[in-house]
Amino acid sequence: MAKKWVQQMRQWMTKTMDLPDDVMMDLPRITMIGQLHIYIENHQGLLTFSDKEVRLLLKQGQLLIKGKSFVIKMILPEEIMLEGNIQEVLYLDQ
Repeated sequence: MAKKWVQQMRQWMTKTMDLPDDVMMDLPRITMIGQLHIYIENHQGLLTFSDKEVRLLLKQGQLLIKGKSFVIKMILPEEIMLEGNIQEVLYLDQ
């Protein structure tokens, strides 16, 4: 019950104060440049990495990125930039 109330309060504050959803609700911000680069902010950690698949832990669920020739160009505690041929980006709700 407390979790639901906190989430409703965050949504109300976001709308009232005109703040971005990703800031108040711990949502990831995903920026893609064509099929070549993807930049993800506000993730909780890297779960798996290969040249064909990357899986990131989010506050609610996971993010799965599929493609070819992935290379990590930058990685910080809550940010990551990948380069490669991005074919699919999936949000896995768990």
